[in-house]
Amino acid sequence: MKKGKVLIAERIDDAGIELLRRHMEVDLCIDIPRNELLERIHDYDGLIIRSDNKVDKELLEKATKLKVVGRAGNGVDNIDVGEATRRGVIVANTPDSNSISACELAITHILAGAKNFTFADSYLKSGNWDRDIFMGNEVYNKTLGIIGLGRIGALVAIRMKAFGMKLIAYDPYISEERFQRYDVERKETLEELLKQADIITIHTPRTKETIGIIGKDQIELMKDGVRIVNAARGKLMDEAALYEGLKSGKIKSLGLDVHDKEPRHESPLYEFKNVTVTPHIGATTAEAQEDVGVTIARQVISGIKGDIVPNAVNLPGIATDELKEIRPYIGLAEKLGKLYYQLNHEPVKNVNIVYWGDIVKFDTEVLEIAFLKGLLEHVNNERVNYINARIVAEQSGIGIRQQRMKDHYNNYSNLITIKITNNAGEEFTLSGTVSNKQEGKLVEIQGYEVDVKPSQYMLFVQNKDVPGVIGQVGTIIGMEDINVATMQVGRKTKGEIALMVLNVDSEVSKESLNKFKQLDNVIEAKTTIL
Repeated sequence: MKKGKVLIAERIDDAGIELLRRHMEVDLCIDIPRNELLERIHDYDGLIIRSDNKVDKELLEKATKLKVVGRAGNGVDNIDVGEATRRGVIVANTPDSNSISACELAITHILAGAKNFTFADSYLKSGNWDRDIFMGNEVYNKTLGIIGLGRIGALVAIRMKAFGMKLIAYDPYISEERFQRYDVERKETLEELLKQADIITIHTPRTKETIGIIGKDQIELMKDGVRIVNAARGKLMDEAALYEGLKSGKIKSLGLDVHDKEPRHESPLYEFKNVTVTPHIGATTAEAQEDVGVTIARQVISGIKGDIVPNAVNLPGIATDELKEIRPYIGLAEKLGKLYYQLNHEPVKNVNIVYWGDIVKFDTEVLEIAFLKGLLEHVNNERVNYINARIVAEQSGIGIRQQRMKDHYNNYSNLITIKITNNAGEEFTLSGTVSNKQEGKLVEIQGYEVDVKPSQYMLFVQNKDVPGVIGQVGTIIGMEDINVATMQVGRKTKGEIALMVLNVDSEVSKESLNKFKQLDNVIEAKTTIL
């Protein structure tokens, strides 16, 4: 059998290169110019890049043999994943290869801050000797507050438990089971954690929700003499607020591996001797780089050979003839998943997916994966894909059940009903169908019957079923310059609670949302982005 051909456009570890060479023909073209890459790409089955090369429509149009793009790293912002998917090109990355290295660096910052390590080092090297000015603290018997109990946060918890620390964490998207697994006390609110922790470390992705999660108000809630570490993502913490906290003495030490602006050569924070900084080196270990190289080599080899690719970020392997028929259901299932955490922040304990009618003739496993991908990527959008969604759900302690009913339900020829149970035992339901036009539609939410094609931006308003509310909502819509494409109103019982679902043309701001909430007869208003 003829070997596949792989072009390596950016540096990966030698171990990865050697692995590729045992299975493929390999051309090492580090820092290849863009025009040359475009001229040569038609001859390759696989392409390996990092962050410098852009895999866009122009390149993919010329890559007529390309089967797989391997991104040696985490993000895929420089790859047009949608275009690759449409062309049947697998896109794979290495989301977990630097987890241990990032965890260890966070712990290094924790210990360096507690022991005044970097200040003592520079002080001694400058020709001075004095021990009294370096009075630090033991971490033993202190409370470590972990914001984000995902993969890296859990690794930190395991290791700091051995230091004799009391562990608390805040993560509204993680189940109780996961907290119990790592012997971490769950805090229902961020404010609870901030008030109780002696040391705080953050391990969340950078999303619209988490940017600036630690600011002036949050720092004021913390203990006097708190120690803070951020080795996750820049902009999660307000650096101006951190500066004021250091200046006032509220913050006893600060450790940063990530920064609001990178690269960065100066900052007001650098004037403090109790600030330890590193230049985003969470993944800069020999082991992490070797793991990245070997992992991406394995992904590319599997993709070229037609095997399962564990970290494919687009579609899993589905037969071509079935994909055309099942694609609308995949899109619908994913959108139903995306809606949940934007409408309800309660952690998920169990998910029961019920399929009715024509849909059961398909292999519904991919629909379960699509739903889980939509559900989980809202809270961890840098690592959840169709391949690892079930694994991430399992790690989060989410139980999954599927039921397949051949009968049609309520005159729908096909229907997907999602029943989500949270830790309190409360149930949240969503249902969707695929129309004759092969378009996914939302037809039920929490018992309210609707008929809405999910759009990128949506507004959900729950209100008392009394005259005048629709007009009041419409007035605010006009004042806030919100353009409405469609609007649906549903209710269960006359005169009780009703639900408005609006497709809108742009994102609804927090300020606008608050104006809806301030209406006397409005119970709740939420916006979603799909």
